[in-house]
Amino acid sequence: MAFTADDRVRITASLLDTAEELFAVQGLKKTSLEELVAPAGIAKGSFYAFFDSKEDLYKEVMIRRAPALGRRLAAALERPPSAEALAGLMRGMVEVLTTDPFYRRLLARPDELEAVARRVGPEEVARVTPHLVTPLLDYLARGQADGVIVADVSPEVLLGVLRTAGLLVLNRDRYGPDHEQVLDATINALARGLIA
Repeated sequence: MAFTADDRVRITASLLDTAEELFAVQGLKKTSLEELVAPAGIAKGSFYAFFDSKEDLYKEVMIRRAPALGRRLAAALERPPSAEALAGLMRGMVEVLTTDPFYRRLLARPDELEAVARRVGPEEVARVTPHLVTPLLDYLARGQADGVIVADVSPEVLLGVLRTAGLLVLNRDRYGPDHEQVLDATINALARGLIA
């Protein structure tokens, strides 16, 4: 079946909306093609005229969500750089990972995270960078230029340090009942250690 340009826009939007809702609740593996295509009014085989796989659809939903996630972190980036501001920024990153149903589900299922991560290449990173990475790098570079944040490493390395908090969330089961205290202490120590 040939789809018009309008059909393609409508169906793609429907697939993305449906996927965002179902993937957050059921996950990648438990969401069937039938569930994804039914609201769009297309056959299962037609799905592949729009996406190569469910993993590719998942990846597109993640990219589509990047601007909203960037807006959630924007308030933390308005504060002048300080240990408290850096700790707040890391807590904001952790909050996104633990309260957003889409990302919380992804973190709870490392197999699904890995399946999607294998499909993320430089093009996808470039589509997310302006919303999430660039504002963070600019903030860190400003803090370095002002002499507040350590300047002996690049802003990219500093961003990697901030992402450590996310790794603690991803591996929270390894810390047992003290996970929250470990996370809080780690965030505070990292924030203090990044101040010049």
